[in-house]
Formats: sequence, structure tokens, C-alpha cells
Amino acid sequence: LEAEIRAAVGRATTPEAAVAAARAVRRRELFRIAAADILGMLTVEQIGDGLSAVTAATLAGALQAATTAVETRLDGPLPTRFAIIAAGRFGGRELGYGSDADVLFVHDPRPDDEAGDAPISPDRERAATDAAHAVANELRRLLQVPTPDPALIIDADLRPEGKQGPLVRSLASYAEYYRRWSVQWESQALLRAEPVAGDPDLGRRFVDLIEPLRRPESGLDDDAIREIRRIKARVEAERLPRGADKALHTKLGPGGLADVEWTIQLLQLCHAHSVPGLQTTRTRQALSAAVEAKLITAADAAVLDEAWIEATRVRNGIVLVRGRPGDSVPTDVKERASIAVYLGALNSEEFVEEYRRRARRARAVVERVFYGWSNDPAHGVGGD
Repeated sequence: LEAEIRAAVGRATTPEAAVAAARAVRRRELFRIAAADILGMLTVEQIGDGLSAVTAATLAGALQAATTAVETRLDGPLPTRFAIIAAGRFGGRELGYGSDADVLFVHDPRPDDEAGDAPISPDRERAATDAAHAVANELRRLLQVPTPDPALIIDADLRPEGKQGPLVRSLASYAEYYRRWSVQWESQALLRAEPVAGDPDLGRRFVDLIEPLRRPESGLDDDAIREIRRIKARVEAERLPRGADKALHTKLGPGGLADVEWTIQLLQLCHAHSVPGLQTTRTRQALSAAVEAKLITAADAAVLDEAWIEATRVRNGIVLVRGRPGDSVPTDVKERASIAVYLGALNSEEFVEEYRRRARRARAVVERVFYGWSNDPAHGVGGD
């Protein structure tokens, strides 16, 4: 898929035409995945894999076009290496039909001399930084050019300092920031970071840099665990859209995606250093590893897994029925009925009741495992 997109990009005569060609391939693949999904031929994981692969290939093609455009303006090769790091559901290869692509942009200035022995000069570093920002901004512009194809929204808000921070940082700047100012939520966000496009060596070096943050050698102390719980409680209280039915919000509601994922991510932050199976960006794989390591019971894990699958499928069903993203189970009777058909439920009432049941059970596990859990092995998984 990436080879096809790169070839189409290479044949185009303008950056806009190049990315239009990449987005046309993406449209075809989105339709192919959706058709297979509706026909019952794909699992939730296969859908996430497929959508994530399409997004990664599209970004690779768009990055190729953006880099060529900037090099044309500079009348020479890019003075820096550039990589795109997937984060969030993208990094976990768990994208849905309506998901944005969470990314981090990283660059690394090329040395002034070919041997690379001399230190990077300030002028060279400034030129590299300017070029990296030009590539990132051109990439985003090209992906937002109006076309008949579905938009690919890039979300870079998980970067250091969020929206207030620079869009692109050098690898050295990331290292300095994480060493001096990194906060707990950033370590959690990095759990699903994975290189997807650009310079592969730079991507690997970025992963090496963040390993100690997302997999601390001694796990988390009780203060850090309390901080994660506090942030989660604040998200529950403040992020839910006004007027939304909390019980039917698939992302932030009780037993929704955030509940399940935060619970698993807490186990990863505390134990991934000693449990290799937890060293994955994928939610369900991490949950299975936690069961094998006896960090959570098989029964509790099954409840979380079922709720996660149900919430993911409902979100996908909303997009397929409405043609646009949504996190809340629709109030419209016809839309509910259509989603019920997609899910294989007998009717909309059965679909809604089944979602509520699974979410309630999952929330009970979250209350016990996430909010009542202690890092002291003497207390076990069940609570203090």
C-alpha cells in the first residue's frame, strides 16, 4: 500500500496533485475495509490494523510530497532528518473510521560536514529547525486541501507543552524537555508512541529516548498513581460534552474506552519494566499480558475486553451510519436501529441495553482495579 502511494506521489507534478493521489488511494481502502466490516469479514483488531496502515501509508506519501516541496524552495536537500511518531489510538493501531491521527513530529539536524564529526553550528541548527517546521506545516496544509476525498485530520496536541509548544522539536530538544519538565500524563501518552513515517533510524532513536519514561525501571510510586487517578477523575468531570448522556458516551462514559484504556495503561506504567508482554502499544495485547502476569484476573480482563470491543464497534457503527464521527449512542431511533443491524443485535433496544450492561460491568472493574488498586504487591490487584 505504501509503495503504491509513493509511486502515485512520485508521478504527480505538484504537491497538491501528489497528496490528492494519496488521498484517493486512501478513499478506496476506507471503502474496502468498511465493506468487509459490514459483511462481517473483519474483527475489531483487523479493522484497526487496516485503518492504521492506510493512515500510515497516506502520511508517508504526504510527507514525501511535503519534503519535495520544501526542498524545491530551498533549492537543495533538507538540512535535517524528519520522522512522524504515531500516538494514541494511531500508535496502538486501533484507529476507527472517525479517528484523527495523533502524531508527534521529530527532526534531527544533519551535520555540516559529511563525516559528521564536527558539532552542529547554530546557523545549521536554525536552518534545520526552520526546514522541519516548513515540512510539518506543508504536510498539514496538503492534507487539508479541499478534495472529494475524506479528510485526514492530523492532531499534534500530545506534543510537549501541548498546543502552546512548538509543532516540531529536534531529538535533542525532546530529550532536554523530558529530562527537565516531563509530567505524568506525558509518560502515559507515550505508551502508545510508535514511528510510522519518515527517517526510520530517527524513529528508532526517538523510541529509545522515551523508553525510560513510559517504562520506568521501578514502576510508579503511590504519589504518581494518585496523580494519574486524579487526572482521570478530572477528565471524567470536565471533558464530557454538555448535554451528553454519560451512560451512553462510548469514550468518556462509565465503562467506555477511556475507563478501560486508563486501567490497562496504569498496569503498564507500573509493571512493563518487568513484564515484557506489557511492552506493547496495543490495548488488548497488554490486557492479555496483564492476565498472564496475574496483575488482573481473567474474569475482570474479559469484562474490560468485552466493553472495549463493544465501545469500539459502536463508534465505528456511528460513522458508518451517519457518515461523520460521534462518541455518543444516537438518540435518533432510525440511527440506533441501523447501528443495531451493524452490530448484529435484534433491535435498537437490545443494542442499547447490551451496551449499558457491558459498560456497567466494566465500570465496576475499573472502580476496583484502577481507583482502588495499590502498587504494593502485598495488597494484590484488588485494592488497598
